[in-house]
Amino acid sequence: MTHASELHRNWKEQKVKLKQKFAVLINNDLLFEEDKKEALLERLQIKLGKSKEEVQNIIESL
Repeated sequence: MTHASELHRNWKEQKVKLKQKFAVLINNDLLFEEDKKEALLERLQIKLGKSKEEVQNIIESL
């Protein structure tokens, strides 16, 4: 996965794309805090019912 700083830089765009792709996601699910990338990934795993690798692949493919 991309480094946290790279993820954070592009997060506004990625967040919009994730919400379009997965209507079940809300803003709180997509809250990105510096040094808390793992917490974000865990929330997305639970909400989407996907593995960590699947979530990472989804984000990288946006």
